[in-house]
Amino acid sequence: MDKLTQFLAIASVAIYWLILAGIAIRIVIKRRSIGVSFAWLLIIYFVPFVGIFAYMLFGELNLGKTRATRAKAMFEPYAQWFTKLYDHASHQPNSQSNYATTISNLCNSQLHIPSLVSNELSLQNTPEQILNSIVDDIDKAKTEISMAFYIWHPGGLADAVANALIHAAKRGVDIHILLDAAGSRAFFKSGWPKRMQKAGIDVRPALRVSPLRMFFRRLDLRLHRKVVVIDNHIGYTGSMNLVDPKFFKAGSRVGEWIDVMVRITGPVVPVLNTINAWDWEVETNERNVPLHPTLSQCSATTSLVQTIPSGPGMPEDVIHQVFLQSLYQAEKRVVITTPYFVPSENLMNALVTASLRGVDVNLIIPKYNDSIMVRWASSSFFAELLKAGVKIHKFTGGLLHTKSVLVDDEHCLIGTVNMDMRSLWLNFELTLAVDDIKFCQKLANLQQQYMDESEQVDIEQWRNRPVHHRFYEQFFYLFSPLL
Repeated sequence: MDKLTQFLAIASVAIYWLILAGIAIRIVIKRRSIGVSFAWLLIIYFVPFVGIFAYMLFGELNLGKTRATRAKAMFEPYAQWFTKLYDHASHQPNSQSNYATTISNLCNSQLHIPSLVSNELSLQNTPEQILNSIVDDIDKAKTEISMAFYIWHPGGLADAVANALIHAAKRGVDIHILLDAAGSRAFFKSGWPKRMQKAGIDVRPALRVSPLRMFFRRLDLRLHRKVVVIDNHIGYTGSMNLVDPKFFKAGSRVGEWIDVMVRITGPVVPVLNTINAWDWEVETNERNVPLHPTLSQCSATTSLVQTIPSGPGMPEDVIHQVFLQSLYQAEKRVVITTPYFVPSENLMNALVTASLRGVDVNLIIPKYNDSIMVRWASSSFFAELLKAGVKIHKFTGGLLHTKSVLVDDEHCLIGTVNMDMRSLWLNFELTLAVDDIKFCQKLANLQQQYMDESEQVDIEQWRNRPVHHRFYEQFFYLFSPLL
């Protein structure tokens, strides 16, 4: 019996180390960034059993067999839809600035989605303005509405949007709503889904979370887009979930969430609608590809917009490449707003290099956010940034949730993407690259308001911060590639 016990113990240890070695080899041959690989190796070697289990659940970008097969079959028809845009009157590559040209060339090769002119953009930056505008447009809807959100949280003006949708459905408007199952958990537990479905609204959860699915799909893969499209003519996207900040996470002690949305009319709206259709089909296997933009949708304005979807099924590095290219070509000034700042090594180098070559680099982040891990990991990058001359502004007016990059006050990125690993490589995201000096000036004015309501980090005070703060920063820095 003793020999059998001894044999089983040795065999168990051997099997464990073989599994450990197998996963370690897999991590290395995946050829991800060194930081990501190193973080996973730390976890699996220093947290026995739990580390292996965690890697099996969260270590690889696994959309699930059914969704992956479905998405692969969708590539050709959707690619044909986007290819036709290159022959549309609103595709005018010769009208692009130097900033837009490099981004568009990158997106042409990676996504095969062209930039389009003749759009009209309105920057909206208060919950009342955003949600009331959406309600007004819903009230005027005639044929169809499609929506996709990470979070829909009941209460306040969010309920006004829900009631407007119910009224629209009752007058015959076809409505499809796709909400992330994890982010919108409170919504699906409320009475709103049944009320909507009773009115004829098709509302579905995306990427359901359950113990039965954990070994077949990565559980922390989320639908992080925020998109509203009305009659294939009016679109909204930006950083704001469908929530009223007065009723959302009121007890989190970080203040109200501060967001922006962009209201859009013009030929780029059907592109947003097609991205919604892609997400809907991946989740439901139901195809409803929108019509192409008509010539009547081309306004007299010259706002050029490049639509950049990212996430599973898209080139995995595309939004990261766009961020890097934007920083590389900056000549005078860069202003970044992000609630979660955990950059890749390449993004850090780009920020530091830009500052060292004379670009005025400003980073605006919330003083407090809802993730302790991210707060400490983010702080671990400050010393290098401050030493290079980057100005770090901590916003004190709430949880600044706006995601934007403004380059030389002439070109900007605005959308759903945080400057962290999760947004850059994991979630379904959406960014607009806007080539419009007037729109960029409005964004610059808003960013200046944020800076006016911020505390700038002083390099001398930062150097004298408590020792235990440095310990927390370095500890969470080890896991920053996974945050």
